[in-house]
Formats: sequence, C-alpha cells, structure tokens
Amino acid sequence: MAEPSSAPSRIRKPGPEHAVAAFFDLDKTIIASSSALAFSKPLLKEGLINRRAALRSAYAQLVFSLAGADENKTERLRAEVSALCAGWDVAQVSAIVRETLHDVVDPLVYAEAAELIARHRADGHDVIVLSATGEEVVAPVAEMLGANRSVATRMQIVDGRYSGEVDFYCYGANKAVAAKQLAVTHGYDLAECFAYTDSSTDIPLLEVVGHPHAVNPDKLLRREALDRGWPILAFERPMSLRTRIPTRSAGIVALGVGAVAAGATWYGLNRRRRSR
Repeated sequence: MAEPSSAPSRIRKPGPEHAVAAFFDLDKTIIASSSALAFSKPLLKEGLINRRAALRSAYAQLVFSLAGADENKTERLRAEVSALCAGWDVAQVSAIVRETLHDVVDPLVYAEAAELIARHRADGHDVIVLSATGEEVVAPVAEMLGANRSVATRMQIVDGRYSGEVDFYCYGANKAVAAKQLAVTHGYDLAECFAYTDSSTDIPLLEVVGHPHAVNPDKLLRREALDRGWPILAFERPMSLRTRIPTRSAGIVALGVGAVAAGATWYGLNRRRRSR
C-alpha cells in the first residue's frame, strides 16, 4: 500500500521536443480550505451577503460538505450559487476582492504546494491552476503563486452585473477538457504532464496526464489512487505566500460564481449555530 508523502520523489525534466504542464486544483490542494469560505467574511461585511441569503442555501451546502462532491449534489449547489450571485455589481465585488485577496488567501497556502510549484517552474514546466472557483478569484491567486495561467468557472456578465448564468463550469470532466484544449494550444505532451488534486471528481483530469497525483485525497480518490498506483501526497503546512513567492499585481478583479455563495452559506450556517 502506498504511503502518503509530501512531494513526488522525482520530477522529470521535459525533453527539448516536448512542452510539459503541471495542472493543480486550488481548494484543499494548493490552499488548506475553500477559497469560497475564505471570502465570506469580507462579503458579509460589505453587504453583498446577508444572513437571510446565506441561510437560504445552507441546506444545499451542508449536504454537499457532509455527503461528498457527487455530480448531482454539486450541480444543485452550483444552481444555488448562481441564483444568489445574480444581479451583483461586478465593480463592487472587484473592490472587495482587490482589497482582501492577500489577507484572506496568503495564510492558507500549503508550503508543500508552494515548494512543488517552484520545483516545476525550475524544471521548465508550465504551472496551470484549474478550479471550479470563479476565474476572477483564481486568476490573481494563480499570479501570486507564479503560475503561468489558469482556467476556472466563468460567470456571465450583462451590463456590469452577474446574470446568474454560467458560461463555463470548470468542474469534473470539464477540467480534463480544459487540459486537452491547453495541450493543443500550447503544445503540451499530456503523457509527460502532471496533475494534482484532492477530489475524486477530478479523476477525469488525472486520467489524461502521464503523472497523476492525489493530494490529501477524499475517500474515493484515495481508493482509486491505491488501486491504480498513483502517488498520494500529504500537504499539511499552511504558510504565508508572501514569505516565499514574490507577489505580482493582480489588478482589479471581480469575484466569480464559485468563490461567493458557497462560502457565505457555510459562514452563515456557522453564525446561526454560534448564536444559539
């Protein structure tokens, strides 16, 4: 039985004829929590989320958290998130994210993830973050990490506001689709590429690369990794990103669908419990 480790035993450098990418999930792979939960407090403070709106989708989030991320439950949560975000002013959310990004995300980054990203960059690999969180959050986080690019959920914007519709949901099989599209665009040899994730919903992504890795895996992914002989990594040390990786300006960003309502839901539920 494979024992978890903090890093791959070896990262192969690409040959001169190949381009190689390392694909990373974000939540619970690079950071030690949910990026949605991380932004719940500033959103509540600025009035975009209120107690009633948070509790409205509490049941869906609770079921999702306790019972696992199967496709049906995740789709239900996505629908709740989309409905809650509809009508939000993008400029207002942009300011909230710009002002709080480093404070809420920096302390959550796993040291092991930061070190692994640095190793891949040193070996000439492109680093790509793939996340179901909104692209307006994922992109600046990816920049802070020194990643080359990112692909995330895209929320539809109409007249400066979120419409409640989702243009692209970067979840499950769609992550594998994104990896394949990036391979065509940038010339990656997927057989030489790497992928890291904690979730069994990302098995399609792991299956398309030559070097899949399970990071702090859920029960289903752990079982799959053991059956297939995929390395299992244990990331345990959150640290401040500022202490290790130079920060590049993220510019003015907006908060997409994945990093809003789900975290606010959990936050609202916990506040309700504490107030009893």
